[in-house]
Amino acid sequence: MASAVQTAQSVNGVDVSALKQTIGAIHQDPALGKFQFRVRNRWLGAAHNQSTIRDFYGAGQEDNSREQAYVFDCDEPPVLLGQDQGANPVEYLLNALAGCLTTALVMHAAARGIRIESVCSELEGDIDIRGFLGLTDEVPRGFQKIRVAIHVKSDAPPEKLKELAAYSPVFNTIVNPTPVELQILPD
Repeated sequence: MASAVQTAQSVNGVDVSALKQTIGAIHQDPALGKFQFRVRNRWLGAAHNQSTIRDFYGAGQEDNSREQAYVFDCDEPPVLLGQDQGANPVEYLLNALAGCLTTALVMHAAARGIRIESVCSELEGDIDIRGFLGLTDEVPRGFQKIRVAIHVKSDAPPEKLKELAAYSPVFNTIVNPTPVELQILPD
C-alpha cells in the first residue's frame, strides 16, 4: 500500500483546486455532469469472451483521449467449465465495486480536506449457481450477499469515511434497483 503524497494543492494525491473547479463547472452547467460509459464485448468460444473499453461521452462531448483501448478477458474457472483465461463476470463486478468505493472515498475525502494514508479492501460475494443454471427459482440468479471490508488509515472517524465511500456509483447501482434494457438483435 503506497501512501498518498501531499502538497499544498493536493490531498490524497488529488488536485483539490482542479476538483473544486470541476465541481463548480458542473454546478453552473449540470449537463456537464452527464456521462455515458461504454463496453463492447465479443464471444471467443465456450465461456471465454472479451470486452474493450475506449471512448465515452462526458463533460458535454465525446472523449476519444485514450490512445489504446482497455481489454478485459472474461472466462470461468475449470470447475465452471471454463478455461480460466480471465476473471469471471461476477469477480469483475466485485472488482468494479472495490475500485469505485475506493475512488469515491478518496475523492470525497480530498474535497473535504480529509487526509488518507492508505486504503485496502477485501470483498466477498456469495452466489448459489443453482439460480443461474435454472435449477430452482428459490435462490437468486446473482449474488445473495456481498461483504465489503475497507481498511483505512486516516484521522477521520470510520462513520464519516463510510458516508464518503457510499457516494460510489457502483455501490449505488448494486444497492438500488437500476433499469436495464436487454435486447437480442440478429447479426
